[in-house]
Amino acid sequence: MAEPGAKGFRFRTHEAMFAGFVVRRAGALVGYVDSCPHAGWPLAMMDRYLTRDGNALLCAGHGALFRPEDGLCTVGPCAGESLTPWPVTVEDGWIVTA
Repeated sequence: MAEPGAKGFRFRTHEAMFAGFVVRRAGALVGYVDSCPHAGWPLAMMDRYLTRDGNALLCAGHGALFRPEDGLCTVGPCAGESLTPWPVTVEDGWIVTA
């Protein structure tokens, strides 16, 4: 994955569907549940999670901005709330959920 970069993922286990995304920026890799804390819908359309300059995560629904390193909403109706972290690691070059 490019740096800065972000990629969404989905998987099913039994009857449940899960959606998340990972962000690579400033040498760090972090994962989040793909759900806006304000409205509950997915943050991005077509993996466009980052702003053009790569400095923030952007909710496509209402323009809220989040810090990539900790998911804190800094601008928008959810200011002060945070994305839900989803632990990820890198194993043998693959990004996996922890």
